[in-house]
Amino acid sequence: MEDVIEELREVALDVPSPLELPDEDNVIEAEEQLLLPIPFELREFLLLASDVVFGSMEPVTISDSLSHTYLPEVAAIAWDRGMPRDLLPICEHGSDIYCVSAEGEIGLWSEGELQTEQTWPSLWHWVKDVWLQS
Repeated sequence: MEDVIEELREVALDVPSPLELPDEDNVIEAEEQLLLPIPFELREFLLLASDVVFGSMEPVTISDSLSHTYLPEVAAIAWDRGMPRDLLPICEHGSDIYCVSAEGEIGLWSEGELQTEQTWPSLWHWVKDVWLQS
């Protein structure tokens, strides 16, 4: 995990209004809105690296409830589009949604179903294989 975060920090773009990292209160507030616990690795990502801006993908955040990447809002939209409520979105990309299960496995929700051939064992694998390659 630390090496992936380091790699993210190395490629991060300087932006005029940088994102802030959330704190535990933000995590608890998001969980209360979602009515679900945030899986461990997503929680780690949110607390340690959700301020990184890189490439064309914009993973979810929880520090600003007005952001278009705000996890509870992204989740509400994804669930409304048919994604199962036991999955949480980690990144909306076009009409596709990368999502995480309660066990921490990452999948791709596309065209109204979970694409079983597109999975990653953890969020950090997804960051390295997908986001950093975008």
